[in-house]
Amino acid sequence: MNIITLFLVYLTVVNIVTFITYGVDKWQATREGWRISEATLLWLVVAGGGFGALAAVWLFRHKTKHVKFTLGIPSIMITEFVLANIVLYMITSR
Repeated sequence: MNIITLFLVYLTVVNIVTFITYGVDKWQATREGWRISEATLLWLVVAGGGFGALAAVWLFRHKTKHVKFTLGIPSIMITEFVLANIVLYMITSR
């Protein structure tokens, strides 16, 4: 397996985990149960789970009133996209 395939597998797994984590947090919120910290939810986005987070926010209507999620998730994703493209350019331009 090459590095790009491993990276894509990683992104798939982290996005599935992020989506499920946001779903569990929403479920717990409706039941007034234990909650997952906002820091954990945001770190999952930083770890590459942006698409899973956006899908969960949209589907579960979770954290839609929090600016750090409505603007933070897309901002983190854009930053990661730019950085990934810079790294790819540096690797391929050798």
